[in-house]
Amino acid sequence: MLDDTLKTQLAAYLERVTLPIEMVASLGDDSNSVEMRALLQTIQGLRSDKITVAYDGQDARKPSFSLKRAGTDTQLRFAGLPLGHEFTSLVLALLWTGGHPPKVEPAVIEQIKALEGDFNFEVYMSLTCHNCPDVVQALSLMAIFNPKIKTTVIEGGAFQDEVKAREIMAVPMVFLNGQVFGSGRMMVEEIVAKLDTGAAQKDAAKLSAKAPYDVLIIGGGPAGAAAAVYAARKGIRTGVAAERFGGQVNDTLAIENYISVLETDGPKFAAALEAHTRAYDVDIMNLQRAEALIPANEPGGLIEMRLANGGSLKSKTVILSTGARWRNVNVPGEQEYKNKGVAYCPHCDGPLFKGKRTAVIGGGNSGVEAAIDLAGIVAHVTLVEFADQLKADAVLVNKLKSLPNITIHTNAQTTEITGAQGKVNGLRFKDRATGVEHLVELEGVFVQIGLVPNTEWLKGTVELSKFGEIIVDAKGQTSVPGVFAAGDCTTVPFKQIVIAAGDGAKAALSAFDHLIRH
Repeated sequence: MLDDTLKTQLAAYLERVTLPIEMVASLGDDSNSVEMRALLQTIQGLRSDKITVAYDGQDARKPSFSLKRAGTDTQLRFAGLPLGHEFTSLVLALLWTGGHPPKVEPAVIEQIKALEGDFNFEVYMSLTCHNCPDVVQALSLMAIFNPKIKTTVIEGGAFQDEVKAREIMAVPMVFLNGQVFGSGRMMVEEIVAKLDTGAAQKDAAKLSAKAPYDVLIIGGGPAGAAAAVYAARKGIRTGVAAERFGGQVNDTLAIENYISVLETDGPKFAAALEAHTRAYDVDIMNLQRAEALIPANEPGGLIEMRLANGGSLKSKTVILSTGARWRNVNVPGEQEYKNKGVAYCPHCDGPLFKGKRTAVIGGGNSGVEAAIDLAGIVAHVTLVEFADQLKADAVLVNKLKSLPNITIHTNAQTTEITGAQGKVNGLRFKDRATGVEHLVELEGVFVQIGLVPNTEWLKGTVELSKFGEIIVDAKGQTSVPGVFAAGDCTTVPFKQIVIAAGDGAKAALSAFDHLIRH
């Protein structure tokens, strides 16, 4: 079940368990149940003085197991094998249950404990989804610290009948008391904020009371993190307000071109960005969306940043590093069938389409990589590209053309994503050379057509290009004095992580230069 390296690592982690843990398994006669028994026996064998396992559970979901601290009413259950990307979630659940403190702000833990009501969460995940662990870990943590919260983590591949019955076509998918609560990546602070209805008002007042910053950075991706580190190292008061630290990097699977890092993945890289930033005296404010920038009234005055929750922050200089998001194809059916067959992350949602027919819209690197990835899982992939040839790197195009279950259509304009009974059933596209329309019958459509900058809220404040990018000079200065910008939201060409990080450092140095001169 676990190789020797994983066993050694797990044994080292379990040494941190100080309180007794009880696990109760509900097993059947299937192969997954056999594997679950072996996994639980391994875990118990590594720390039998603190962990007990019983195999007489009667839960309807088989295989599954409950996990709780002895003498408590914790309600946490894993249905299906928590391996792959979710093995870390299992390890953390064991540590937290066993008394090891989580790396979460104490205020968040107190907020979790104070939640009133009965919350029955079910979260569906796949073992290849790199967005799922954050949600699984957040809901596991909440169940461990509040007995009124019940969390069941369900591996979709082991419970296909449930996935089909609930029409789950994207993960992570979260249900609360039987109703859809949310989908996609969510941090624990975000989930708690949705449950604690008074949190936004209290948070707004708390933010508005903060003293002005020397540098305030909006956005916590590679550009924002680099800007924060460089600014903090100058010894000036630095703050970062971000919707989610790491930004778009969180949705990236493999990163193999960041110099000096041979290979990593998006979530690990995002966590490293935040850890590096927190190593300095930086005030990080997560789950904050900026809504308006108010320039200073006079030279050397304070710039105000108004937030979506009603709060505001003030600073002598501002660095905008709001990044970009997936571009929509904007055809009928896209929004209607989002998460019902229309998806944007092949790594996360690809396994849900095993043995089915899918399409990928986009012939750049991301689109071709998605098609290659899906080809190993689904029955067939149809790739649709608007231009008259694929724009991806030659090595990727050659790989794509070598696969037998891929059909390529270039010079093709997507006109509609069709559906019936609440889910996708086809894709229409027009041959741009002949004008003839075609309908491809399928079950899933993956949109991979690039990025759009997160700058709509800045219109009329800073100068933007016709593509919505913030226009910057060689030092990252915008059209507003004291306001700088960096990363994918700007006119700087080539949207790459390493370029964004360099731009963030440059913007911080430019902001510091502005401070000492003005």
